[in-house]
Amino acid sequence: MTTETGTQSGAARVTTTSGGASSARPTAPESRPDGRWPGRGRSVLKHALLIAAALLMLYPVLWMIAGSLRSQDQIFTAPGLWVADPQPQNYSNGWSALSSPFGHYMLNSAAVVLGSIIGNLVSCSLAAYAFARMEFLAKRTLFAIMLMTIMLPIHVVIVPQYILFSQLDWLNTFLPLIVPKVLATDAFFVFLMVQFIRGIPRELDEAARIDGCGHFRIFFRIILPLMVPALATTAIFTFIWTWNDFFSQLIFLTDPNMYTVPVALRSFIDATAESSWGSLFAMSVVSLVPIFLAFLFGQRFLIKGIATTGGK
Repeated sequence: MTTETGTQSGAARVTTTSGGASSARPTAPESRPDGRWPGRGRSVLKHALLIAAALLMLYPVLWMIAGSLRSQDQIFTAPGLWVADPQPQNYSNGWSALSSPFGHYMLNSAAVVLGSIIGNLVSCSLAAYAFARMEFLAKRTLFAIMLMTIMLPIHVVIVPQYILFSQLDWLNTFLPLIVPKVLATDAFFVFLMVQFIRGIPRELDEAARIDGCGHFRIFFRIILPLMVPALATTAIFTFIWTWNDFFSQLIFLTDPNMYTVPVALRSFIDATAESSWGSLFAMSVVSLVPIFLAFLFGQRFLIKGIATTGGK
């Protein structure tokens, strides 16, 4: 004989069998139509606030795009985003306004960015493996000194670097911008990779060491394939920071043929004559396209690399 006793809404239903044993099986709580709308309203409000904040942050970029399509006399007199009389010739004029086509400066920036990315990936990953897995004299002291260099402003070291590179006859070349990356001078990326490697189980190293692998084989065959998120994060940040770097490139590159994109954009602003603002905004929009594409296609690796850094 089986009897069932129902309780209030949302409670469990008790079933009693002929043997006296009872069992409780949960039942789904009754739906409350009035409770769905407040939750949905909060979600709509939250997304509306996020969209409004995103538009607020994107407004300068949207205004620059609108300014790139305006004439010279309308750029600072029309504060809105609507362009009544588009001037697409600003892009063609800006592309050929300087001594060389703007594509020449983008290729210069691409060369510096490529060298910087390769240098950071190779040197920072090797330095991070040494700090995370190897034991050597004064390891903690050297790691602390490396971390302190993150707080060191570039203005403190730029003068000694300029004197050194001038004596090496490296000025007006890309070497002062690339060679320091090969020497693992970006302590932020070293620290990021150290934290990532510390999250990789040491049992993998021990198993490889039993099979006769040394440090280099462990690094290249085990650690490096697992470091893809951290390497991607390093590559994306290096790309963005190097592409937008103005100060270092302005110091070491004085030949117009060696200008990169940030220095070339500065050439559109003339302190004595009329500045070509329309062409400047147009080429600024063009220079943002590589950064947008890098972030668009690397966003998944960027978020994964930051989220897993330091995980144990």
